[in-house]
Amino acid sequence: MKTLILYYSYSGKTKKIAAELAIPDSADVVEIKDMKRPGVLKAYTAGCLAAMRGKVWPIQPLDIDFSQYNRLIMLAPIWASNPPPAFYAVLEQLPKEKAVDIKMVSASGKSNCRNRMEKAINEKGSTLESFEDIKA
Repeated sequence: MKTLILYYSYSGKTKKIAAELAIPDSADVVEIKDMKRPGVLKAYTAGCLAAMRGKVWPIQPLDIDFSQYNRLIMLAPIWASNPPPAFYAVLEQLPKEKAVDIKMVSASGKSNCRNRMEKAINEKGSTLESFEDIKA
């Protein structure tokens, strides 16, 4: 069973958690990177507004052959109770018939985006296998 961990991290906390999750399964880890990294002010104003609306921001191309993986874990921080816009860009690229585990990282360990994530994944023809909020 081969696992791929895809993560977006603005402050570095989610990156650390992704690296820790990769160790037990020797998972491959790929960072989701903004095409142009927003500054702090833009990330926490326009970024949060875009996150609440489920908007996509451009990301650097992902060179991934999803067919090599039978397990997909996606991690992202919480921006205004939702994943950041770069995370939505990856959801648009999901292949069909993949089981996806979502882990949302925040200081509170609480988000309100499970239903939104499940809907986005189902619309791509995949399924949400599990959803977890992680306090960091």
